[in-house]
Amino acid sequence: MYFAAVVLIILSGLFYAAGGHEIGAIGESMCRYGGPFCDSPHYLLIAGGLAAVWGAFVSIR
Repeated sequence: MYFAAVVLIILSGLFYAAGGHEIGAIGESMCRYGGPFCDSPHYLLIAGGLAAVWGAFVSIR
């Protein structure tokens, strides 16, 4: 679950950069296919945080 959290947080950063037109042509295609995430990358950040909390919750012994 921590892997999923890290991937979501990295994707949040990538979509944030793509929304600001900072990563070139790949950012344009990212925003073409994932438009809502370019407009609001905090959705992925929140999902990553929830995945991390869930991973910590299920790993408590």
